Amino acid sequence: MSFISHVTVHHPDLALAPTIAAVPNVAIKVVPTTGTDPDTGLFFFLVETKDGDFGPFEDALRDDPTVKKSEMVANHGDTRIYRLCYTPGTKLLTPKTTKVGGLMLEARSVRQGWLLRLQLPDRKSLSQLWDYCREEDISFELDRMYQQESLTADGEVLTEAQRTALLTAFEAGYFEEPRQTSHEALAEQLGISSTAVGGRIRRGTSRLIETTLVPDDNEDGGKSG
Repeated sequence: MSFISHVTVHHPDLALAPTIAAVPNVAIKVVPTTGTDPDTGLFFFLVETKDGDFGPFEDALRDDPTVKKSEMVANHGDTRIYRLCYTPGTKLLTPKTTKVGGLMLEARSVRQGWLLRLQLPDRKSLSQLWDYCREEDISFELDRMYQQESLTADGEVLTEAQRTALLTAFEAGYFEEPRQTSHEALAEQLGISSTAVGGRIRRGTSRLIETTLVPDDNEDGGKSG
């Protein structure tokens, strides 16, 4: 059993925080294969713009006090990959996440900070991470957290079949009152039996309730800032 936590962090000295504030229309994501290896001193970021103009972003990088040096290593039109090295005073959460036994699954720019998706072993590790952020004066907001019994690369709770069945049912008005479709109609749309439709909806709904609403009585309560 592990926990997937979605948190938002803010601090002017967080990596690339000044750049994110300067160019809020640019989407920045940590390349995950390198984001969990803080000892290399080099970090890779996928950067996307809507108009293909990276001039403002590169200007912001040059003025960013958290960036010691930067280099573009791949160019795909409106998407580029940059390799960065941070200045010594830059605040990083990856080392602390690793120290408490966690894994940084995803990090992307949002609201002058970072939206993180973390895999953590228990609620205690989340509490330790929250305490660290409080000590470092980093704003830490827990957006949501759910249990995950089986570990997958994308951190999904539902199987693809369950997700498809639930989304199809939702869009067809299955959860409306009164109900606007039936298992038979959904079965025809999905190309499966009505019994399979009912099973996927039931198991998928049960899984969502289990992972988002049912508390874990065996763990210490987590914190959010």
